[in-house]
Amino acid sequence: MGTPQLLDPFIVAADRALRAVSCRAHASRANPAGGAADELSVADRRESAALMRVNHAGEIAAQALYHGQALVAQSASTRQLLLRAAEEESDHLAWCEQRLEELGSRPSVLTPFWYAGSFAIGAIAAAFGDRASLGFVAETERQVEGHLDEYIGRLPGDDQRSRAILTVMRTDEAQHAANARAAGATELPAPVRGLMRRLSRVMTFAAYWA
Repeated sequence: MGTPQLLDPFIVAADRALRAVSCRAHASRANPAGGAADELSVADRRESAALMRVNHAGEIAAQALYHGQALVAQSASTRQLLLRAAEEESDHLAWCEQRLEELGSRPSVLTPFWYAGSFAIGAIAAAFGDRASLGFVAETERQVEGHLDEYIGRLPGDDQRSRAILTVMRTDEAQHAANARAAGATELPAPVRGLMRRLSRVMTFAAYWA
């Protein structure tokens, strides 16, 4: 295998990163919000926008985690599972972007940082082997489900469009976790799970305000 071929995976990874961070996301499925209408007060729009900005940042991080893990995955089957999940996360990203526009807001200004940091974390997780990498997926998605439950509860009562989007996202995340467990995921040690929760809280706080 020549040098250009050795570089191919890294070139593909760089292309995915640029698309995720700088290009508008495109969904392969219809937006779950459908034709639902909402009439939100200024305060409610501001709160919904902040919460959807957090979710958008989470989807950027999810894309990066999967891309980093796919780059280092040992087996083709694990790599394909990760990339399929990343495609579904792209739907989530597009829906969150659309909702932020409707609310007159924008994604987090720290988007490149969320991607770079999460990509590195995903690659490190995958370096411990496919079962550990799949365990990281299962635990990440389990924690994301909990966050989505919280955000669905925190949304203003009249914001049915955001709520519809987050509800479908939660279903997809649960399926990603189930797929990872079925593929042989191993449970992560408690200290690792705790560190993941702390890092998630940092991102949530920063994305809410910026």
